[in-house]
Amino acid sequence: MDKSAYKKERDGLQQGIYRIINPFVRLLIRMGVTPNMVTTVGLLGNLAAAAILAWAGILASHTGDPQYLLITVAGAVIIVFSTFDMLDGQVARLGHMESRFGALYDSVLDRYCELFTLGGISFYLIESGYPIGALVTFLALVGSIMVSYVRARAEGVGLECKVGFMQRPERVVVTAAGCLACGIVGLCSPNSTVAVYILIIAMAVIAVFANITAFARVGVCRAGLKDK
Repeated sequence: MDKSAYKKERDGLQQGIYRIINPFVRLLIRMGVTPNMVTTVGLLGNLAAAAILAWAGILASHTGDPQYLLITVAGAVIIVFSTFDMLDGQVARLGHMESRFGALYDSVLDRYCELFTLGGISFYLIESGYPIGALVTFLALVGSIMVSYVRARAEGVGLECKVGFMQRPERVVVTAAGCLACGIVGLCSPNSTVAVYILIIAMAVIAVFANITAFARVGVCRAGLKDK
């Protein structure tokens, strides 16, 4: 699939989600909820998911039980509260509450969400005896932050840079799916170590493609600045 086709499908999926959530968004607006409130709730939810992952790691290190139920719960919490990343933008647009500070606040808290959730996964893997998996998760975190950082720096020099496959929505989906798959497989096969490796593979996917995306954006910026 070429880039334009992928973007078209991605935009179409996004618009389909908006049609589903818009009635709820209008309800929030009538209740007096602001975009920044929604963004803050999303952060608190992701912080809760990170706490669940950290607690799972602590219990795993003390009991030897991988705590797959907690990993499943953490994955569900991540996917639920990450939808607030779409809700806040729609509340701002439909409620005519868009602001430059709101955009800044949203971007900053998005980074905190990823720091917390991937940090929680890394801690869980360390405590569970998978240091290599924790390192892979750290690389995923580096790639995630750099994807956003390169875009921010590009905008600072007057360029728009949104290229790349592993952007925030994809990273959230892979993170949540990795946790859910790890937990569910582990609950179905308690004596198997395959489940934890599913989570590590999900982190490896983010680590590889997020860092590729970051460097691809650097390349796009270099070409754009040469043209200028």
